[in-house]
Amino acid sequence: MSWGAELWDQFDNLDKHTQWGIDFLERYAKFVKERIEIEQNYAKQLRNLVKKYCPKRSSKDEEPRFTSCLAFFNILNELNDYAGQREVVAEEMGHRVYGELMRYSHDLKTERKMHLQEGRKAQQYLDMCWKQMDNSKKKFERECREAEKAQQSYERLDNDTNATKADVEKAKQQLNLRTHMADENKNEYAAQLQNFNGEQHKHYYIVIPQIYKHLQEMDERRTIKLSECYKGFADSERKVIPIISKCLEGMILAAKSVDERRDSQIVIDSFKSGFEPPGDFPFEDYSQHIYRTVSDGTISTPKQEGMKIDSKTTVGKAKGKLWLFGKKPKPQSPPLTPTSLYTSTTPNGSQYPIFSIEPVHYCMSDIKTGKPRIPSFRSLKRGWSVKMGPALEDFSHLPPEQRRKKLQQRIDELNRELQKETDQKDALIKMKDVYEKNPQMGDPGSLQPKLAETMSNMDRLRMEIHKNEAWLSEVEGKVAARGDRRHSSDINHLVTQGRESPEGSYTDDANQEIRGPPQQHAHHNEFDDEFEDDDPLPAIGHCKAIYPFDGHNEGTLAMKEGEVLYVIEEDKGDGWTRARRQNGEEGYVPTSYIDVTLEKNSKGS
Repeated sequence: MSWGAELWDQFDNLDKHTQWGIDFLERYAKFVKERIEIEQNYAKQLRNLVKKYCPKRSSKDEEPRFTSCLAFFNILNELNDYAGQREVVAEEMGHRVYGELMRYSHDLKTERKMHLQEGRKAQQYLDMCWKQMDNSKKKFERECREAEKAQQSYERLDNDTNATKADVEKAKQQLNLRTHMADENKNEYAAQLQNFNGEQHKHYYIVIPQIYKHLQEMDERRTIKLSECYKGFADSERKVIPIISKCLEGMILAAKSVDERRDSQIVIDSFKSGFEPPGDFPFEDYSQHIYRTVSDGTISTPKQEGMKIDSKTTVGKAKGKLWLFGKKPKPQSPPLTPTSLYTSTTPNGSQYPIFSIEPVHYCMSDIKTGKPRIPSFRSLKRGWSVKMGPALEDFSHLPPEQRRKKLQQRIDELNRELQKETDQKDALIKMKDVYEKNPQMGDPGSLQPKLAETMSNMDRLRMEIHKNEAWLSEVEGKVAARGDRRHSSDINHLVTQGRESPEGSYTDDANQEIRGPPQQHAHHNEFDDEFEDDDPLPAIGHCKAIYPFDGHNEGTLAMKEGEVLYVIEEDKGDGWTRARRQNGEEGYVPTSYIDVTLEKNSKGS
């Protein structure tokens, strides 16, 4: 199957076919280019989406802690990695497919032009040979006709009796001349014909088949190149499938890491104030004025006459009285002055014990000032900051539980700073020893100011830690005391409720009815807005642990050999790199213990 043998007369069609092949190659290259642009735009939009929903956080206190938030941020990190793989696909297609196609298309055009020029030259040479043969043929034909005319003229004169001998001789010479010229033209025509036949045979059996063979090979190579590009197009996608699968698996693991119980506990830890719920309202007996002023003819007289109450009657009986129409009448007299327990004389001379109302006013005063605001978290969040002014150093403006939490966080931060200063001091001491042993390396005295500054910072941090630990001990002692009081109050409350009748009357046990004033609570400021946490730092690369690291110090992250972590902050020159696990746990690891790989298009890396 050869174009030279089968298509020897289809030069123009082969010219069109090879041009169509190159056009198709360039069309496919244009398709690949548009696909690359789609991949690049898709990756860019994905990165913008991740950046939009993963803003920078302003402080460490605003770090997300809910498992659902951490899972979402892990999904964003995986999506960012997925966008990176789309960029890898675009880059691979541009290098292996599009660039290769454009170079090959240029080479094909050059080769095709060369072969077609050779074919045209061969055809022109054959046409030239044909023209030479045709000219010699026409000349031979013309000379033959002239020779025939000369022969006819000679024969006519030779047969004419009136013709002279000179005329006959002249006609004979002319005949011989024309015959000789016809023979020469015949020989030339024969030579040109033989030459043309040879060139024509060479053209159709040697030159043209060779040219068409080159064109056929060129077209087949183009087809093979297209096949390779199709495969490379698919391979560019298939190479990143394992990494994309890992990204999707990471998203699934992030979804499985959501723990609703843990989130509920975080809400408790974030907003627990440490205050106790309001206690029961004590009974206020306004009927003492009725017993003072009623007459013997009132409705209550028979009831009062039937009562025999001595001075030892408990307050519980007084509280056990049922109102006549089921509702307590509103007092008409001015507010009572807090007094101790006293008795009142009824018209029939019986003594009626009245308990002190001082606890009532004490409790009501406390409730009006502080207690109603405890359940109102919104007012605590938005109102107290305006009324109480700036935050205090010991966080005394916060509820006990939140104060304990803030103090513990500050102590942890101070311990980390103290550890850094300690490490710096050790490094300076080692450097000073080296300078003392090798004076040519440096002056030991030059390190003394820095060492003194470090020691001063360490003393200051120790004092801060001691002061905050004292505040923390104070808060924890108060919280424990409140817990004990609340426990005993709950037991008493349960006993009292167990002795209450369905109608609302109370028992005769006065010990269960007399209640002291409720515990006073200090003012508290607004709660930290824990729901407006910003997102964690996006991953700017990944790293692989070369050596294991225990991570006992505060703020460090333990890792095993071969473990892969996200890099969220580069080494700032102190020898530590900030990393994060899949579960969201963050910390610093030694830079010399890991092999870091940063993303090419990472933001603010």
